[in-house]
Amino acid sequence: MAVSSSAIFSTFISPQTVPFSAKSSSSSARLILPTNVRTLRTVIQATASKPATGTRQPRGIMKPRRVSPEMQALVGVPEISRTQALKQIWAHIKEHNLQDPENKKIIVCDEKLKKIFGGKDRVGFLEIAGLISPHFL
Repeated sequence: MAVSSSAIFSTFISPQTVPFSAKSSSSSARLILPTNVRTLRTVIQATASKPATGTRQPRGIMKPRRVSPEMQALVGVPEISRTQALKQIWAHIKEHNLQDPENKKIIVCDEKLKKIFGGKDRVGFLEIAGLISPHFL
């Protein structure tokens, strides 16, 4: 795990030294402007985050959830995360050669997949994530 840090920077303009001309008369007051101006950035305060101690509990799509009996028949377990369920569905599709040979983006459903995908015969691969949502209780 990467340790992040935060810092506060201060930016100011620093003129480089400009030599005064020996020919300048003291009676005429001229403003001499710097010819080279440089921007400097300095760190004035920095803090580092605390290193992670221990493991974090899975959240969101990584958290195991109970699944419907139809999904359980396909994945084989009563609780599974969405990511693992998608992996197992894709493994089933590849194992049984269920992709359309002409368009690999289309899945030709067998009986197990029809139960999960709402009885559809053909499903686009982008639809899969939305169609499995009702099966997570």
